[in-house]
Amino acid sequence: MADQTFTSERPKGGPTEIARLNDWLRAHITAPVNNRIVMTSGIADLIGDVSIFRGFRKRAELIRTVRDYDRFDDAINPHGERDMGRFEFEGTACYWKIDYYDLDLIGGSEDPADPFQTTRVLTIMRVDER
Repeated sequence: MADQTFTSERPKGGPTEIARLNDWLRAHITAPVNNRIVMTSGIADLIGDVSIFRGFRKRAELIRTVRDYDRFDDAINPHGERDMGRFEFEGTACYWKIDYYDLDLIGGSEDPADPFQTTRVLTIMRVDER
């Protein structure tokens, strides 16, 4: 019987490439190409009515906060992929998190380091919605 060897469950391209693609998504948060940006109802409640200028300003502030996030540490970024962040918005603790799906958004991506087979979904949520 052949010896079993440990096979890493980390993607082929590794955390450096995944981090680069995650940073690209956040840098292009208003034009994510085939990726998706979503927010929970709790975040929408914090923003308020975007049909008035005040709501638009809050939404722009939220987007800038996620786009410019740079407080990665080992607790929030243990694999070095820069796929999650924690921040305060409107006095509320919030997270943003990037998940990796196949192109049809049916299942997980087999290789999150490959943008040709991965759709990134960045979700913005309140900590208490987790």
